[in-house]
Amino acid sequence: MAVLVTGGAGYIGSHMVLNLTDAGEKVVVLDNLVTGFDWAVDGRAIFEPGNAGDIDHVRGLIDKHGITEIVHFAGSIVVPESVTDPLKYYGNNTATSRNLIEAAIKGGVKHFIFSSTAAVYGMTGLAPVVETTPLNPMSPYGRSKLMTEWMLADVAAAHPMTYGVLRYFNVAGADPGKRSGQSTPLATHLIKVACQTALGQREKMDIFGTDYETPDGTCIRDYIHVTDLIAAHALLLKHLRGGGESTTLNCAYGQGYSVRQVVETVRSVSGVDFRADEGPRRAGDPASITATGEKVRKLLGWVPQHDDLQEIVESAYWWERHLMTRNR
Repeated sequence: MAVLVTGGAGYIGSHMVLNLTDAGEKVVVLDNLVTGFDWAVDGRAIFEPGNAGDIDHVRGLIDKHGITEIVHFAGSIVVPESVTDPLKYYGNNTATSRNLIEAAIKGGVKHFIFSSTAAVYGMTGLAPVVETTPLNPMSPYGRSKLMTEWMLADVAAAHPMTYGVLRYFNVAGADPGKRSGQSTPLATHLIKVACQTALGQREKMDIFGTDYETPDGTCIRDYIHVTDLIAAHALLLKHLRGGGESTTLNCAYGQGYSVRQVVETVRSVSGVDFRADEGPRRAGDPASITATGEKVRKLLGWVPQHDDLQEIVESAYWWERHLMTRNR
């Protein structure tokens, strides 16, 4: 019995690998290393280079390693890029997921966990969303993820496989053990960008939109520590293995922070008053996206351990400093 982690050389996937190997699981990582790093894969895991959308390759891995579960992180995640290059996102996300699911069914995989996104909700106003909030993704990225959610539901209804979908809000921070973090140099995550600016890796950063209907005029997001997010994955895997039904869950703390609040927290942690230019809104950015997180807490017994913006920023800032030393 083994767990296949697609995208396991990437930011969130590498943390999933750490969680599983820490628990003594046999883990196989499948990653094409387009955005991931082979050095980010924990040495206790088996690394198999390749594409998650290659049906024959995935089928071979299922047979070779006795894979019974798949946790699927591989994909493209930059919202503005999805608007300018939608076919890339329907290819890397939707089409790849479709092929991976086919390989899973043909290989007799029992459980499938998929990393989705809060972008499936679209413009929601200022109130926190719940899993039953109407879905109206505003970008090809959000739509590409929602299509995979639909495929999983349809396939699970037709085949003996259960699945779990986790809709991520804004993931940030790094492993408390300082073993992994967000390592993509040009990643667009706000906390990473602010930390890089504080460290002098960027001349400045931009605040997109200051006229939103929020307390300080900037966008509000629900930031979740990557380690808490991964804990939810582990609990979901346990739920499915124990005979639990397929489910879709929001992963969030229920506490939103504005762009200005994040910038000020990074300034406080770093001690650097870095440059943050104010500019116009970006197309497709909702004023606020937060979630209650009640369902994941009740169903899985999920109890966050790192629900603190300063702790999230401190771990992210440390990781950026580590990368500067590592890449010399």
